[in-house]
Parts: sequence; structure tokens; C-alpha cells
Amino acid sequence: MANLLDEVTGPVNEQGRDIHVIDRQLPVVVGFGSTLFEIALWVAIPVLVLLYVLIMGDSLENSALVAFVGCLAGVLPGVIFIFMKISAKNYFQQLEQRIQAEASNIDNFLEQRVQILQNVVGIVDRAIDLDKDVMKSVAALRSGKVTAENRSKVNAQVNSAFGSLFPQVESYPELRAHAAIADAMQQNSYLQREITAARTVYNSRVTQWNTDIFSWPTKMIVAARQGYTTRIPFTASAETRKAAREKFF
Repeated sequence: MANLLDEVTGPVNEQGRDIHVIDRQLPVVVGFGSTLFEIALWVAIPVLVLLYVLIMGDSLENSALVAFVGCLAGVLPGVIFIFMKISAKNYFQQLEQRIQAEASNIDNFLEQRVQILQNVVGIVDRAIDLDKDVMKSVAALRSGKVTAENRSKVNAQVNSAFGSLFPQVESYPELRAHAAIADAMQQNSYLQREITAARTVYNSRVTQWNTDIFSWPTKMIVAARQGYTTRIPFTASAETRKAAREKFF
């Protein structure tokens, strides 16, 4: 059989293709087949045992005992599956906490960038007249902490402020030589790398979640009964995607 995807003969899109993260949560749904599977775990073996006793009853020394032991052993798959579902539920709860912890790590790094920005602005503002957009961004960041709801907005404001601030600082040699500003620029670069790394870990957790909730039968059944949905990984803003296509040098 020929390859379904042949990289030699194409087709090939010469213009290339950009990709986007689909901003939609997909619910986990199980059908009647999963319910039938769970019922079968409880009744399949006992029913077969009872049929065997009815057919072979005259040749068995103690048919009642055979039926009782067979039915008792027959429900073990159902009992085992209950414990498997309990284990799967605990697994999802623990994984959810890990996802929250990774998201919190991103927020911590963002808060550090906000603090660095405010400290630098406090130093630079005494020496030069800062762009109004920088001051507006800094003023907006003084309102509170980073949360899941404002994470993307805060990150965009910090990026915008640093993007406007550092070029202005570069025009003043005496400011570039300022130890606190030089240190802040290094810390900002370091935190940007840490945020990227934290997002990668976060996306790995999200991928793990999105894969496991569709793992039939145990995890998928538990996910459906708990009303779980897929999670959306990190998404770059339109401004960031546009800036990445521009010339840097």
C-alpha cells in the first residue's frame, strides 16, 4: 500500500500555512456503549455461570454452591472497575492541581517583571520624560496582582511598556551605565526565558490532561461523569505573532 502522505509528490502549499490555537473547550461525552460496558462487568460472568448451572445442573454435585461461588466471583470485575474509577478521579484531581501550580509559576514570573518595570520607571522618570504610553501601562499595572483572568492583558502591558522604555533608555548613556537599570534589563531578559519555559511545562500538562480525558474506558468515563472538558494551551496574542514576523536587525 502506498504512503497516505507522500512528501515527494505532494501536494505542497508553497505559501506555507500559519497555525492557531483553537479557543474552544471540548466536553467529554460517552455513549450507551460505555454504560453497557459497565453493566457487562457486573452481569456477564454471573449470567454465564447461571446458564451453565441450568444446563449442567443434573451433573453437578452441588449446583447451588457452584452458582453462588460463580456469581460472587463474577462481580469482581465490576468491583475492580469501581476502584479503577476512584483512582482515575484522584489522578485527574492531582493533575488539575499541577496545572494550577504551573499557571501560578507563570503568574509569579509576570509579577516579577511588573515589579522590575515599576522600579526602572521610578528611576528613569526622574531623568527623562517618558512616553505617555509607558506611564499608562505602568499605571494600569499598579491596580492588582496577576490572575488567570488578566494574565494575558498584564503580559501584553508589560511587553508594551518594556518595548517603549528600553529604547528611550538607550538614548541616554548615563542611564545605560546605571547599575540598577542594567541589572533590571538582565533580569527582564532572564524572566522572559523563564516565562517561556514555564509556558512549555504548562502546555505539557494541558496536553497530558487533554489526552487522558479521552482515554477509554476508565478515564474517559470518569471525565464524562465529572463534566470535564479539554483545556486550552497558551496562546500568543495577535500583536506578538505580528511582531515575530518583523525584521529584528
